[in-house]
Amino acid sequence: MDTLKKELFAYVKENTFKETDSLQSDTKIFVEGIFDSMGFALLLDFLESKFQIQAEDSDLVEENFESIDAIAEFILRKNPAIV
Repeated sequence: MDTLKKELFAYVKENTFKETDSLQSDTKIFVEGIFDSMGFALLLDFLESKFQIQAEDSDLVEENFESIDAIAEFILRKNPAIV
């Protein structure tokens, strides 16, 4: 899971205009303004292509994407082979 989180950290840091020096795995990326709705759409596209997952409409809830921790858990639920 550490490798997965490192990849997610790298993606978030590369794809935001906000300062990310204090970004932690439990930082609320939307509440903190790190990503907005366009950032979410791009994140979802990245996750689906990079980790071979398919997000259903029912998956598109804040709890699945609110932080690096939440995103990593979501990916592992959708594709347990990632570990």
